[in-house]
Amino acid sequence: MSDEISFDDFMKVDIRVGRVVEAEVFAEARKPAYKMMIDFGPEIGVKKSSAQITKHYQPEELIGRLVMAVVNFPPRQIGPIRSEVLTLGVPDEAGEVVLLAPDKDVPIGGRLF
Repeated sequence: MSDEISFDDFMKVDIRVGRVVEAEVFAEARKPAYKMMIDFGPEIGVKKSSAQITKHYQPEELIGRLVMAVVNFPPRQIGPIRSEVLTLGVPDEAGEVVLLAPDKDVPIGGRLF
């Protein structure tokens, strides 16, 4: 378990729901990954993300899928792309990423609380 934080610390992390609008193989990545464009609605817009999620997902099945992402980290250069959000997931029993998403269809841009 990590160190205890305050509620104010938690609120500094802006986690939003977005919808994947594009996904393709990130051929230049050192580890197998996809490049995704995720729509977070009019307030935030469409953002780029790189995710190592190739064990459980194919690019075509990601299109239209809801995902959760941290939208207020600074962009990070990953090879030739600048990843603008951190798409969230948890490890399965083998340590492979399983994406986090709401279990109902919700409006994009909604903030986790």
